[in-house]
Amino acid sequence: MAWSQDEERMLAQIENYLTDEDPRLAARLESFNERVQRKETGRQKRAARVGRGRLTRSTIIILVSWLLIATLIATLLIMVFRHDAAALPM
Repeated sequence: MAWSQDEERMLAQIENYLTDEDPRLAARLESFNERVQRKETGRQKRAARVGRGRLTRSTIIILVSWLLIATLIATLLIMVFRHDAAALPM
């Protein structure tokens, strides 16, 4: 939810007052804000990397599954054709 203009103005006044009254507190708060922003950025980057890793992993699992199914079908077809060929009278 966005701040109203009055709320933004009041917050700016409070910030200016605190900066004038206690510059050390203002510096600490600014440092804290920077650390929180860096931490959030790091989390977003890690989440993006994990998402890509899951996509790759799931793609590999699907491909291996299809390969196993294709191998099973080929093996069954070979067995059926050999059985039919062995059953033919000579």
